[in-house]
Amino acid sequence: MNSKPSTKTHTKESLGKIVELYCKDGRRNDLDWKKIVNKQTCTLLGRKCLKNRKSDSTKTIGTCTVLHRGKPIIICPHRLLQKRQVFTDCIHLLTRHEPGNEFHLIPEVSIPSGNVDYILASAHNGKVVDFVGIELQTLDTTGTIWPERQRFLISKGMTGLKKIKKTGFGINWKMTCKTTLVQLHHKIQTFEGFSSHLVLVVQDRLLQRLRDNFQFDHIGSAKIGHSMHFHSYSIDDTRFGMALKLVERSSTDAEGVAKSLGMVSTKKLARPGFLSNLESKISSKTLITI
Repeated sequence: MNSKPSTKTHTKESLGKIVELYCKDGRRNDLDWKKIVNKQTCTLLGRKCLKNRKSDSTKTIGTCTVLHRGKPIIICPHRLLQKRQVFTDCIHLLTRHEPGNEFHLIPEVSIPSGNVDYILASAHNGKVVDFVGIELQTLDTTGTIWPERQRFLISKGMTGLKKIKKTGFGINWKMTCKTTLVQLHHKIQTFEGFSSHLVLVVQDRLLQRLRDNFQFDHIGSAKIGHSMHFHSYSIDDTRFGMALKLVERSSTDAEGVAKSLGMVSTKKLARPGFLSNLESKISSKTLITI
């Protein structure tokens, strides 16, 4: 029996510079790309994409993953939310969690040294028993990716788009690496003072750049006793599209982060008061099932 050939293409040869747009696999030709672009929806957030174009705030860029030197690079931190696996992979760091407790995921929590992307908390009867901070970090681009995005859409058959003179974009490895470590240096002081853990979630290629450019020899396999943890993920091609996979866990403490930057660790902050702050934020909306 003859079967109808699939309109999906999942081969490395078909991988363009725009690997994923609005959470959709850029190699698929069976999608209504015009509808996708008009809706501008990030399905991982369940809302409109947050990456607005600087010259026109009514339009979003929508690029999740791009191809750089033959390999996919995640450029949007929300792309790391796929299946919420990054949160599941942090549960073991809730060392005070007990069966029967609820899990709460609280976004954008303020601490003395800045904001933390997410707090995963274990709570019992409305009281936070334990928590872990989770930071999502992806790579920034240099130049503008908009022309490449428009060429991608034209290749998908969209009409009425203005052709833009070809310009390139790059990956800002150096600035992303340095900014990431400096922010960790400030925040890990707070979490170590709280006797809690902070996790940096990154793509494996970014973690390798951190190792190449900073002192990372002292950072080894993950230990529960360490306050600072690194979880690195690959993004791999599967028959269902691009998928995240945890490939490595490593850890250190506040002194270790300072050592990576050639700095000295500063005074730690106390835990009291922070639990009350979290408890004021948890609700039925933050409750998650894992």
